Amino acid sequence: MAIHPGAGKQAAQSQLADIPKLVSAYYLNEPDLEQHPEQCVAFGTSGHRGCSYNVKFNESHILAITQAICDYRKANDIFGPLFLGKDTHALSEAAFNSAVEVLVANEVQVITQENDDYTPTPVISHAIVCHNKNNPNELADGIVVTPSHNPPEDGGFKYNPPNGGPADTDVTNWIENRANQLLLEDLVEVELFPFAKARRSGFIKYQDLVTPYVEDLSNIVDMQAIAKAGVKIGVDPLGGSGINFWPVIEKKYELNLTVVNNQVDPRFAFMPLDKDGKIRMDCSSPYAMANLIALKDDYDIGIGNDPDYDRHGIVTKDGLMNPNHFLAVAIDYLLNHRNWPSDVKIGKTLVSSAMIDKVVTANNHEVYEVPVGFKWFVKGLNRQWLAFGGEESAGASFLRMDGDVWNTDKDGFILGLLAAEILAVTGKTPSERYRELEQQFGAPLYKRIDAPASGEQKDRLKALSPSDVTADVLAGDKITQILTNAPGNNAAIGGLKVVTENGWFAARPSGTEDIYKIYLESFKGEAHLQQLEQEAKALVDSVIS
Repeated sequence: MAIHPGAGKQAAQSQLADIPKLVSAYYLNEPDLEQHPEQCVAFGTSGHRGCSYNVKFNESHILAITQAICDYRKANDIFGPLFLGKDTHALSEAAFNSAVEVLVANEVQVITQENDDYTPTPVISHAIVCHNKNNPNELADGIVVTPSHNPPEDGGFKYNPPNGGPADTDVTNWIENRANQLLLEDLVEVELFPFAKARRSGFIKYQDLVTPYVEDLSNIVDMQAIAKAGVKIGVDPLGGSGINFWPVIEKKYELNLTVVNNQVDPRFAFMPLDKDGKIRMDCSSPYAMANLIALKDDYDIGIGNDPDYDRHGIVTKDGLMNPNHFLAVAIDYLLNHRNWPSDVKIGKTLVSSAMIDKVVTANNHEVYEVPVGFKWFVKGLNRQWLAFGGEESAGASFLRMDGDVWNTDKDGFILGLLAAEILAVTGKTPSERYRELEQQFGAPLYKRIDAPASGEQKDRLKALSPSDVTADVLAGDKITQILTNAPGNNAAIGGLKVVTENGWFAARPSGTEDIYKIYLESFKGEAHLQQLEQEAKALVDSVIS
């Protein structure tokens, strides 16, 4: 994909979202599933997402989804409170209000942040886990209104059941099917209570969710070490939901921490354009993170997060770290600086770097490799046999210092603070530590590309079995594994992964576009990576054509 000429530069006024029109479309556009089935509720790996302009994220969708969640709660005897959070996207405010009207009508006890403030995804997950640990007979769950790092025009809505993490497909399928049934029946079974009255109903409890989370941070990150070392931290919240947490963290732990950008703007006008010329709050993108990268020499550690704070971007004086590199460093550090049980496993997605495998093996632990999606780590983190779960897209969480569960969703706060702890304790930045890992294990090159594929070809890719691949050599190396199911939990990949001693590739169909995604990694250099790319495309095309 060609890099847009405006990537890394501020957006022009003409490129900014028209918030009044966007919010008006949320209320005025009505989905018609019979004429336009593409306007249905559809849960991906992170909930239902879409834009109000193309009738993918509108009031009717949110009313139907929220009623479906209420029905799911009743069917599964979930009678505790529901923690409700939102991020700073324009449609998040509208959808939050719609959800309140349905939740109160269904007499659900809602807990939300006081002063009508924003609440990050990891804070909602932490609140659910802590509540349910202390109240096992009154289980809580949660909703976070966020499209994560998506452009300003998008809205998102995701459900976290009582395990605290992203809902698994059995849950989301149930909610999705029920919501679409409600839409087809013109919402006649949706219960509503006017918002103004709902706020005064007694079913909405405004609570300080900041202080319990911030005060608990010392049980998962060595905040005292960071403060004692005087690590100079620069934070760019990217206008997201954690913006009001950082000053509290700075004051509580007496950190040398500066918020370099305190703007909240639903247009995200302060954001540099991403690689495709769109505004996208992707903290793993050097283009979206250009403002913080420009300040890299002013701070020891820079931390950026997406709007709902489930992702992290780590900047050192070397620049923005590749997410795979930081995951490997974080895992290596934690396995050497936490008193976790010797039999805990380390979770990674199958498209994450093989450097992680080498690090985990060298530390005498076992890798738990799963398909893409943080939901696969939830059970292990909850039951503490999984010490760390991380995705190549810069999302991770891990156990407390004592080995107990912290939360079960991706947490951008703790990964950012962990980067500061690594520097404070070792005297080396995470990027310096990664160079040492390269000297020990080799220097892999990682790449992700898109290739065209029809709907029929994507279906074939999803349905592949290892026997469909007849090749025994890839890029000059003997193939050691052909996977269509993840080795950690045997769950279907929905695609293909082929592994050799010196590299691997994985191919997965896109859920929204006529393409498939290829992830590649080589431990033998650029020429080998290019050969791997060419042969991977040819191999996939041969088995899906």
